[in-house]
Amino acid sequence: MTFHEFIKGDEGWVIQRRDSLFVHQYLEVDQVHLSSPTRPELFQWTVCHRKAGVVVAAQTPEGGFVLVRQERVPVRATLWEFPAGQIDQSGVHEWQTIVDTGLRELEEEAGYAAGPLAEVVSMHHFLSSPGFTDEHCYQLWVKGAVPAAGGMHLDPNEAIIEVRVFSWNELQQMVLSGEIRDANSLCCIARLGAILSAPRGG
Repeated sequence: MTFHEFIKGDEGWVIQRRDSLFVHQYLEVDQVHLSSPTRPELFQWTVCHRKAGVVVAAQTPEGGFVLVRQERVPVRATLWEFPAGQIDQSGVHEWQTIVDTGLRELEEEAGYAAGPLAEVVSMHHFLSSPGFTDEHCYQLWVKGAVPAAGGMHLDPNEAIIEVRVFSWNELQQMVLSGEIRDANSLCCIARLGAILSAPRGG
């Protein structure tokens, strides 16, 4: 199974063998036998392959940011997060596929959509935990998000119990207090902070 073709590998990385340990529709675990630029002798690594994701920092015309409060089974907690979801298609992900996935998740999870004057800005991607997985998440900033006409329509496996709009200052306080603690949201807020504090041209 191939989830994506994002990881190309720099010069000096050679995979000699790949043994599949577990295959599921959402992930695949392989035992990889390889050499690297600093380790010419063959060694082994366990790699979890995951579909790529898209995280959406949706900002309303008034300047607030849309967060969802969602149950997370692995950590047995309910967390405030930016809406996010996986890209269904495998292979190389084009810009339109990334945008379509992000807007789909925004509407499904939060009941928001890109307004008529909205701008969708790429904030690049991040690697969620590169020590064991090749999962990567694209980050979108949707400027001009408005309530969707059809509201939320959750996936059967999702448990989102609240949707709220927070100010930028409130987001900063939630990061400082540890209330926001998932990697998706923290990375988005870090990127947003870098963009908002960058010197303006001209």
